[in-house]
Amino acid sequence: MEKQKHIHIIGICGVATGALAAAFHDAGWKVTGSDKGFYPPVSTQLEQLGISYYAGWHPEKMIANGTPDLVVAGTASGTKNPETLYCREHNIPVHGYTSIFRDYFIRKNSIVCVGTWGKTTSTTILSYVLEQAGFNPSYMFGGISLVQPLAAKMTTSDWSVFEGDEYKSGPDDPQAKFFSYKPTHLLMSAIAWDHADLYPTEADYLAAFRKLIRETKARQNEQGAGIFVACTDAPLLDTLLKEEHVHAIGYGKDAAAQYRYEHVQNTREGISFTLIETNRSNGTITKHHIESPMIGSFNAENITGVFAMAREIGIPAEKIMASIRAFAGIKRRFERRTPLNNPITVLDCHAPTADKARAILESVREIFPKPARIITVYEPNIGGRKRESIALYDNAFTHADTVIVPRLTKLKSDANAEEKDIPIEGDELTTTIARTHPNAHYIDNDDTVVSQACAEAKAGDCIVFMGSHGFRGMIEAVTAQVQQK
Repeated sequence: MEKQKHIHIIGICGVATGALAAAFHDAGWKVTGSDKGFYPPVSTQLEQLGISYYAGWHPEKMIANGTPDLVVAGTASGTKNPETLYCREHNIPVHGYTSIFRDYFIRKNSIVCVGTWGKTTSTTILSYVLEQAGFNPSYMFGGISLVQPLAAKMTTSDWSVFEGDEYKSGPDDPQAKFFSYKPTHLLMSAIAWDHADLYPTEADYLAAFRKLIRETKARQNEQGAGIFVACTDAPLLDTLLKEEHVHAIGYGKDAAAQYRYEHVQNTREGISFTLIETNRSNGTITKHHIESPMIGSFNAENITGVFAMAREIGIPAEKIMASIRAFAGIKRRFERRTPLNNPITVLDCHAPTADKARAILESVREIFPKPARIITVYEPNIGGRKRESIALYDNAFTHADTVIVPRLTKLKSDANAEEKDIPIEGDELTTTIARTHPNAHYIDNDDTVVSQACAEAKAGDCIVFMGSHGFRGMIEAVTAQVQQK
């Protein structure tokens, strides 16, 4: 009997490393892992799958049952954690997770979804559409689907669908992750300068996408196949494609787009809109009525991009629309935590920065127009706690009636950090928000956060949690209480 192979993942609770763990577990490997922090929904899924992991970096635990066959280090684990150092000292190869995805998951027809926004949602929906159409793709996306049991999957088909992150591949590998996925097909959403720690200027950021476009063109020419699908409402992307002489299939609101959406209806039940498809060969126009249980008007753009790519690889429109109707969404992407008929709605949204909070609240206000009240509980990620981000909070919470900042997740302190580099804490963040919002409160007790949010909310109102951490059970407590009111 063949010995079960063992993979150990350092930094297992990241969205990509967690997906990798789930996929190898599904493929029959023994999976173990370690991390410095554990946050839902990734930690919850690992527990549900029965994957063993522990807190901190402990080489003795990593090798407790023998040396793993494969050791993977997540980007956030750093280059000097004790487990990585142990592997190097004992000549145990340590791989970046992007190289593992490249070697085990990527297929002949490699669809990669890239862009500053929308890539997680687009990848997840597209992988589901291909599954339902019988393509049986390998895939990976950085979230937890509400209709697919795993965020990554290995198959033997000729198709793969991957979320292409432009951030670095590993602790000591600054190359963008998306290069490892060798795309033949690119689905490109909007591009705007991001990740200033890795790309100091906008030109540096665009250079990574320019290189990706060039490599994809070369691969398409070599294989004689491949497609570019791009959002026509993104000026930087449009300029980049023209400079690289790329003819892309366009999607968006632009009248010239081959796949255009209009008349978006954003309600508590989901979104609906008209999608206009123009046949490139004969100019025939077909109108499709799209319905999705996902909420947030911005999802019309994501769905249209998915529709365009799926049509261009030969999937019938009716099959695509049926999959979109059945796709319930992604955890923490406008996830409704209360039943649809509950008088008070609780939403869980991934919005860890001021810009994302602003966009989320604009969409929430569309669904809950005044006099409905929006009570917001907000915790930023580390980027949203940097002092350079303070100015971005001006007017970010205009559409909220109440803003509550809870006790923020403790970050590892750097004794040598200069004052300007020390992350802002909850009281200072609240003062920052209060400059342009009259009703902002810092509450450092979780039970008080729950009780105040529930006390303020009345029938027809919405409580929205925005951030990237798990809120220490507060979402679940609020959800339970408002269902009893």
